[in-house]
Amino acid sequence: MGFRFQTLEVYKLTLAISGDIFILLNELQNKREYVIADQLMRAFLSISNNIAEGSGSNSEKEFAYFLNIARRSVFECVNIMMILQLKGLIPIQVNEDFTEKLELISKKLQSLRNSILKKF
Repeated sequence: MGFRFQTLEVYKLTLAISGDIFILLNELQNKREYVIADQLMRAFLSISNNIAEGSGSNSEKEFAYFLNIARRSVFECVNIMMILQLKGLIPIQVNEDFTEKLELISKKLQSLRNSILKKF
């Protein structure tokens, strides 16, 4: 049967871009940018981790809280990508591609959160 989070479209979307993120993380580590790679990894993993953790909550209101944390982690990832671009560590197009995908995740998180909160 599986876990609730595994059926959520936003969770599946996050997993779908994880391969690209991990390729980028590997490139950053090869450039000896360990600190920023680690921060990006933590922020990115926080998105799916909070979706998963929140889906196991005892209440929908608590689940909505975790979705908000996941959405905030999306914003952190976008900020890190901008810094990487400004430092010349990634091309503008890479930043724009990831930002577009992250924006979609953010919108889906907000939509799911809104649908949950409408019940209250």
